[in-house]
Amino acid sequence: MKNSYVLILDFGSQYTQLIARVIRSLNVYCEIHPYDLKADRIKSLAPDAIVLSGSPFGIYQPDAPKPDEIIWQLEVPIMGICYGMQLMSKHFGGRVSATLKKEYGHASLELDNSYPLFKGLKEREQVWMSHGDAVDQISDEFISIAHTSNSPYAAVAHCDKPFVAMQFHPEVVNSPCGKDIFGNFLFGMAGLKADWTAGCFVSDSIEKIRHKVGHGKVILGLSGGVDSSVAAALLYKAIGNQLYPIFVDTGCLRYQEANRVQEMFSSLPGFEIKFVDAADIFLSRLSGVENPEQKRKIIGATFIEVFENEARKIGEVDFLAQGTLYPDVIESTSFKGPSATIKSHHNVGGLPQKMRLMLIEPLRELFKDEVRAVGKELGLPDNLVNRHPFPGPGLAVRIIGEVTREHVSLLQAVDEIFISELYKWELYHKTWQAFAVLLPIRSVGVMGDERTYEKVCALRAVNSLDGMTADWTELPFEFLKRVSNRIINEVMGINRVVYDISSKPPSTIEWE
Repeated sequence: MKNSYVLILDFGSQYTQLIARVIRSLNVYCEIHPYDLKADRIKSLAPDAIVLSGSPFGIYQPDAPKPDEIIWQLEVPIMGICYGMQLMSKHFGGRVSATLKKEYGHASLELDNSYPLFKGLKEREQVWMSHGDAVDQISDEFISIAHTSNSPYAAVAHCDKPFVAMQFHPEVVNSPCGKDIFGNFLFGMAGLKADWTAGCFVSDSIEKIRHKVGHGKVILGLSGGVDSSVAAALLYKAIGNQLYPIFVDTGCLRYQEANRVQEMFSSLPGFEIKFVDAADIFLSRLSGVENPEQKRKIIGATFIEVFENEARKIGEVDFLAQGTLYPDVIESTSFKGPSATIKSHHNVGGLPQKMRLMLIEPLRELFKDEVRAVGKELGLPDNLVNRHPFPGPGLAVRIIGEVTREHVSLLQAVDEIFISELYKWELYHKTWQAFAVLLPIRSVGVMGDERTYEKVCALRAVNSLDGMTADWTELPFEFLKRVSNRIINEVMGINRVVYDISSKPPSTIEWE
């Protein structure tokens, strides 16, 4: 049976991914696609509802993005948000103008009637505005259903068709009523079902994996991170011993990682991991390299090389499995084609153009919290499912500058102290991601009666839902004091510890 499906057309809004997050949180499956999706493709997707995102463009600009006209003819419910509202209004004969007073930030939304979109809402609700243009005249086919002091048409609805639109952004947390509005649209107006669950995903994925793989063999890079671990468990449930999980020690992993991965997977009977110590080759190729993108590409190319060598030992292997997630898919494209490169693919650091193995990515439809839910559904232990994210290139991108064995050992020791203390203080699960970074500078210090000139490390902890935005975690001062003292006393070569208090944006979570 087909799951409910919502198509989100992206016109370039910074909030588009948040639309998907809210819809997914209501257990409805959705996908983000560029605004210029062709009619045939839209028809083949067979959406049960469509959401039009906001945009940095003005509706009357010469290059203003416009969707295929087919969307208005499909007879499916459509929700327009900000630019999406202006697009809908203009299409049906309304007028959009630049407002005398631009509206950014909180606004008080006042309901004009009891329209189903606002079922359960108060007569006055706080919402988030972010626009310069606004609808100042609607066609006879529409009615106003809400206004603000600055927007007489803050929300409108078509008189006959299941089309609604709003000037504000219900997808952001600054619109507390937003999730209820989405729920009313999806379930009340569109009649969709909340059928996107972890259990549903697992059963559907098993069928898809078996169909795709057939009698083939799948090789998987098992790093011990949540993504690759859940992908491994899902594939193993689907195809059993056709899966060949390989743990490659790149020399840039966490302290005692191989032993910990072995222990964490002991709950899966018959699950055998091939451990490969390739630290020498990775570290030799990273010697003298300081550029982070170059590090990623070296690690990515070497990773594939090692994998293909291992595949030859196994025999005829057809697929390389990866724990690619939906944010990776979203970030690889934008509403006008490939996005600016922020970093290479996070799983293996940038795949080479030619690769003998075919890719299989069983988690590419999921956000991070959904991956954790699937892990629990598959019976993986909590200490694995709730593990903090870890970058594919590992500590190589947490060592600013050249990667050497000495630098890796230093960072492993620092990171182990930080993480172990987070567990002891019961803070590990109260922050989304925490790690240490080794900086390429030395500082003067005093230990005993002697002057030191040693390295500096930074501690980083952030809270986030899926890594797209993040705030730094306000860890207790007493905790930071304890961690700093332990690092400086126990890790020879470190004499200064700093704490990173930048959020994303403008900073990224990882330093490189």
